[in-house]
Amino acid sequence: MPTDVKEKNGQRNKAAEQEKEQQREKTPGKVTRKKQKQHQETATDEATRKEQKKKRRQEKRQNKKPRRRIFPIWQRIIVVLVLSAIALIVGVMVGYGVIGDGNPIDALKWETWQHIIDIVVKEE
Repeated sequence: MPTDVKEKNGQRNKAAEQEKEQQREKTPGKVTRKKQKQHQETATDEATRKEQKKKRRQEKRQNKKPRRRIFPIWQRIIVVLVLSAIALIVGVMVGYGVIGDGNPIDALKWETWQHIIDIVVKEE
């Protein structure tokens, strides 16, 4: 008989422990020490990561060599403007010579442009 009583008490204790664990899981307000410790560790890890990242950035800035451009910005602007002008002239010559059935070099003459302006304005 005594072994039966011990077994019943052991079963009751196990059931009681299981109920306590279930209640702990259900209650969100309670924070165990283990969870607090984990939270503190992750917070300090994040802080140290941020500090390391800042240090790396500062080192990169300090070790960065000044950049010397082979092709300066002002020169790039001039090249773009010249290429744009060339593209405009070629476009006018193709349009006048190929599409308009005229002599492409005539597109560059002032008389041709004066004639076009007169047509557009229509002075009578």
